[in-house]
Amino acid sequence: MIKSIIKGYGYYVPDNVVTNDDLSKLMTTNDEWITERTGIKERRHRKNRIDSEETTAVYAKRAAEKALEKANLTAKDIDFIVFATLSPDYYFPGSGVVLQDLLGCDTIGALDVRNQCSGFVYSMSVADAFIKAGTYKNILVVGAEIHSFGLDFSDEGRGVSVIFGDGAGAVILSATEDENEEGILAINLHSEGKYAEELAVKFGGTKYGWSDRLLTEPEAITKDMLYPLMNGNFVFKHAVTRFPESLMEALNKAGKKPEDLDMFIPHQANLRISQFVQQKMGLPDEKVFNNIQKYGNTTAASIPIALCEALDEGKVKKGDLVCLTAFGSGFTWGSVLFKY
Repeated sequence: MIKSIIKGYGYYVPDNVVTNDDLSKLMTTNDEWITERTGIKERRHRKNRIDSEETTAVYAKRAAEKALEKANLTAKDIDFIVFATLSPDYYFPGSGVVLQDLLGCDTIGALDVRNQCSGFVYSMSVADAFIKAGTYKNILVVGAEIHSFGLDFSDEGRGVSVIFGDGAGAVILSATEDENEEGILAINLHSEGKYAEELAVKFGGTKYGWSDRLLTEPEAITKDMLYPLMNGNFVFKHAVTRFPESLMEALNKAGKKPEDLDMFIPHQANLRISQFVQQKMGLPDEKVFNNIQKYGNTTAASIPIALCEALDEGKVKKGDLVCLTAFGSGFTWGSVLFKY
């Protein structure tokens, strides 16, 4: 029986650290206000908001190169790319093909996944399905974001802009028939599109118009269409319900219980959400990994960055039962449960 295992991993964050105090110079806020509401102390931003050399695919390349090195593979060994992002290099094409070129892969397929905060979980599910079907052997799964270029750093936008950071994470998902390897055990994916506009960027799609409207009715393009909008309390209430539901669904599918978990890695949306879910599930501190304090919410990149750090710090070890769970815009949510 073919199974999917994580063979390599890597992440990249820019060197430019932006603290809460730094943001207080751009908008009316302070460290206490941000920390109390989100748990975030700092995040990483691209040094220059407009920089055609430092793109989302470039960040992904840096993370992918580390993953390839740990897997003892080269770019030529990769059969397929699944790239999760909401901040691609271009409106189209997707960043997956850009990454294929940057890495020097063969003319393999590259698929972009637009599921925002749940993007990496959805991407892992796609890769797992391809591997279990026997279609591919080594799939590069990436989550990468550069949020800082498109945030509203004013008092109007502070509720959203203080949350997000830039970065990338990657894993190599590989096929194995080794009976001693368990790999991915359970996956679930969900969506509830009636809440699409509770967390969204409205402009750029067909509903609110794009180039024609920008040229003919520029006055109709308002800030609340251009920048991310989030109904924070509404999102919070749904997230703290869906996170434990999805986690329990994955555990039940695999015949496991919460106490069997060695590590729970939630999407780094808000430290308060993670703490609420941890308490609800009865998980001790040593079984939950959070790094939002350092990086903010990096959307599709948050889970792979956190997974990589947990592995590097020895908090996830060989044979550990790990669950990755995400909730975000769409609304979309889901989990991946695996034995490392």
